[in-house]
Amino acid sequence: MFFLSLKLNRLVCRLPVVFLAITIVLGFGGCATNPITGRSQVMLVNDNEAARTSAQAYYQLLAEAAKQHVLDEDPATVNRVRSIAQPLIAQATALRPETRLWQWEVHVLKSDQVNAWCMASGKIAVYTGLIEKIRPSDDELAQVLGHEIAHALLSHQAEKMSRVQLQKLGLTLGVLAGAAAGYNLSSAAGLADTVATIGLQLPNSRQAESEADAVGIELAAKAGYNPHAAVSLWEKMIAVGGGGGPDWLSTHPNPEQRLQSMRAKAQQLMPVYEAHRRVH
Repeated sequence: MFFLSLKLNRLVCRLPVVFLAITIVLGFGGCATNPITGRSQVMLVNDNEAARTSAQAYYQLLAEAAKQHVLDEDPATVNRVRSIAQPLIAQATALRPETRLWQWEVHVLKSDQVNAWCMASGKIAVYTGLIEKIRPSDDELAQVLGHEIAHALLSHQAEKMSRVQLQKLGLTLGVLAGAAAGYNLSSAAGLADTVATIGLQLPNSRQAESEADAVGIELAAKAGYNPHAAVSLWEKMIAVGGGGGPDWLSTHPNPEQRLQSMRAKAQQLMPVYEAHRRVH
């Protein structure tokens, strides 16, 4: 036990070298101010690079889904999802005009997962599990799509890819710096990677979710969808998912905090909704 404690103490003492390298890389990495939120983002990978990677992955996924006969199998569902998405996409391109050049696509995948996403460059997928288990109204489905579209508008995928690259580079530099100082930090780098993931990436993910909540509900309101549907949607999500994990380790905001923020935002956006209200 003594030797184990001694080994751990030595390991912990070496961690600052690794974290210093990560901090240096993060500090000197490419940053950009998001035009929508005004937040400074680490952007070693830009939107164009993220879009190329996303498009490749998206079309590979669609091809595989088509082979398995799980792509756009129900025309009525596909038409419904696309009809709800179109006014949201129109608002998205108005908010960020350069996204008019994106090749927006919307597809439905047959899967039990309660999920939907929008990749960089506007590549959208909705899973049938979400529609069948949540049974969202059009207003609620618009909130899902608005939230996912907001992630793409806010460059969250490019930001996440950038942070992963910077973290890996930082760990490599930490090992090299330790070697130059006479330390073997390969084991410390593994522990630092875990801690860095929690301390660097997950807080950004929670922040990204909060940003997507705020921008997504506004997109939906401007597209004529009731913002209060965001509250009822996430109440359904919580019921299906059984709540959430501990706030500190979650990549999403605490469910109750999230609902509280949505209620306030929904009330604030009611005049916008009334001005653009859609007849369903």
